[in-house]
Amino acid sequence: MNFGVISTAGIARGAVMPAIENSDHRVAAIASRDAERAASVAEDFDVPRSYGSYAALLEDDDLDAVYNPLPNSLHAEWTKRAADAGLHVLCEKPLGVDAAEAREMGAYCDERDVVLMEAFMYRYHPRTERVAEIVAEELDEVRGLQATFQFPLRGRPDDIRLNPDLAGGSLMDVGCYAVNATRLLLGEPDAVYARTADTRDCGVDTHVTGLLEYPDGLTAAVSASFDTQDTQRYRVEATNGWLEVDPAFVPRGDDGVGIEYEIDGRQVTERFDPVDQYRLEVEHFAECVRSGRTPRTDAEEAARNMAVIDALYESARTRESVAVVD
Repeated sequence: MNFGVISTAGIARGAVMPAIENSDHRVAAIASRDAERAASVAEDFDVPRSYGSYAALLEDDDLDAVYNPLPNSLHAEWTKRAADAGLHVLCEKPLGVDAAEAREMGAYCDERDVVLMEAFMYRYHPRTERVAEIVAEELDEVRGLQATFQFPLRGRPDDIRLNPDLAGGSLMDVGCYAVNATRLLLGEPDAVYARTADTRDCGVDTHVTGLLEYPDGLTAAVSASFDTQDTQRYRVEATNGWLEVDPAFVPRGDDGVGIEYEIDGRQVTERFDPVDQYRLEVEHFAECVRSGRTPRTDAEEAARNMAVIDALYESARTRESVAVVD
């Protein structure tokens, strides 16, 4: 499969482009609003063609799919334009700025018979699959979960993650992982309660804490921040034990990752050999294109994640508990 990459974003250069090249597929073209920038990145990665606009890349007849790592507010526009060109789309998370947009994007791509997949790479790591299995089959009566993804965002004040016009914010950028992991393990919450802080007076949340409410008193606490130290973990508490994953979403170093859990008094650490979860994501996407299967992280799954995020933002605004609308 030949990929076109729209944008020279750091996630593209640092993770997804190398993952594509290390698979059986290739990056055949890259575009930027700055033609020199696109040409420079193309040279660095041995990409055959570069373009000075996203629209020009979509006219490339040698492409099968597009990887879209643009700012959040531009995901919908350029995903739809790629679909109009008959190109399948692997789009960075969050897929849309809200649940309605994510569903609209999914319907638009379905009508044009192209595959749309949200790039939640951690969902394709074997560890995540094993965690879901343990929680579902070995933990009895899960009573709570805590999930967090935080890091100190330093650098320019014009960072796109601090821009409300680009749908920035800590919840959209990294909190979406905490919400996604919670939903994967516990299912869909009934209601949420949240508080946010804008410590940089930039118009977006730089810190958020939320409570997800489930039937029978089950609760989950999620948090995200651009202000605190690097932390990414989740822990599940059950009547017969617990499970913890740290680091949870982006492995650190090259020595693999693990799961720690205790069930019925038996404490276990499971280790996983190093894998490139971005490559596994790319390969899943390509297989869905080939076979016509629905991606694990399709637009409907993205919309359900955004429904929780929408409710968290509404709760922070109203300072009241908000029902999650499916």
